[in-house]
Amino acid sequence: MNPTAKPLALAIALAGGLALPMAAAHAANPCNPCAPKSQTPVAAKNPCAASKPNDAIDRKLVTRPTNYRPYAGTAGELKQEGQRLWSDSSLSTNGMSCNTCHQSNGTFHDTFAQPYPHAVQMAKDRVGMKTTHLDEMVQICMLAPMAAQPLAWSSRELAALGAYATEIQKTFTPAKGKVHNPCAARNPCAASNNPCAARNPCAVKK
Repeated sequence: MNPTAKPLALAIALAGGLALPMAAAHAANPCNPCAPKSQTPVAAKNPCAASKPNDAIDRKLVTRPTNYRPYAGTAGELKQEGQRLWSDSSLSTNGMSCNTCHQSNGTFHDTFAQPYPHAVQMAKDRVGMKTTHLDEMVQICMLAPMAAQPLAWSSRELAALGAYATEIQKTFTPAKGKVHNPCAARNPCAASNNPCAARNPCAVKK
C-alpha cells in the first residue's frame, strides 16, 4: 500500500475534493495544503484586516449609489445563483471566494444575526462605516479579501450573493459572544477544520 495514500486522501477530503481529481481539487480550493505558499491565503496575514493606513478601502467604492436600484429577479433563482457564486473563485484575483472565509456557510460574527443595516467590525476598520447594508458588505469583501473590483450595483451577481447570504442569515445562530469569523483571527486559514491547518501531505519527508 502506498504510504502516502492515507494522508493524501485526508487532505483531499478536508479540501472538499472527494469527487475531484487532485489537480481539480487544488484549483478549487486556495487553501489546499499542496498549493504553493504564494497561491494560498495561509501564506498571508489576515486579508480582512487593515495593517496600515493605506489599507483603508475607499468608501465611495462600497457605498450604495444615489437612486440605487438593485437587480430585480426571482428570489428562488437569485438564491440558487448566489449559492453557485459563493464558491466561485473566479470572482477574485487571488483564488479566494466567499466560501474561503465562510466554509459550510459559517464563520460569521455574532452580529450577522442582526437585520441589516448594522455595525460590522470589518467595515468599520477598513471603510469607517458605522453601519453597513448587506450588499455593501459584499462589495467590501470583493475588494478585501478577494482583491477584485466591486460588482456593478445593478448586477445580477451582487443581487444573487445578497440573496444567498440573506438565506444563510435565516438559520444563523450566534455563538454566545465567541468570534467565529476568520477575519477576526490573524490567519483566516488557521481554523482546525480548514485543510490549511493540516500537515502538507505532498511534502517530502526529511
